[in-house]
Amino acid sequence: MRLTIVAVGARMPGWVDAGVVEYSKRLPRELRLQWREIPLARRGKDSKAERLCQAEGEQILKAIPQGDRVIALDVQGKHWTTPELAGQLASWQMSGDNYSLLIGGPDGLSPECLARAERRWSLSALTLPHPLVRVLLAEQLYRAWTITVNHPYHRE
Repeated sequence: MRLTIVAVGARMPGWVDAGVVEYSKRLPRELRLQWREIPLARRGKDSKAERLCQAEGEQILKAIPQGDRVIALDVQGKHWTTPELAGQLASWQMSGDNYSLLIGGPDGLSPECLARAERRWSLSALTLPHPLVRVLLAEQLYRAWTITVNHPYHRE
């Protein structure tokens, strides 16, 4: 199974890249984590958030591998506990499908991206910086996997 993370923003700080690489390499070969970065739409003093979000959304939709099922990370999405995420991950793996998880830019995901998603998942009710979301997502996916294989990493 492949999980593709399509995220707006490029050139992340070193600590973000290090964190993402660390958790990605801990995952087994049968659960590959792939990252696709979408450039942030050019912002200026006259930029309108709706138009910027739309432009980024178009690029996100183009970056989703054909045939993937889509989960949008959205503040208004469903909150999952870590064990619930582990259940979702196990279900995703059993489906035999590949999944793409979408991380929007500063203005969120476009309505078209949200419509393309079969589910919306909220990592937190808190506002999180996008670089931190990447590390948090990679760690939680690893943690969820450890639960599915009874690895001692997760303690409850």
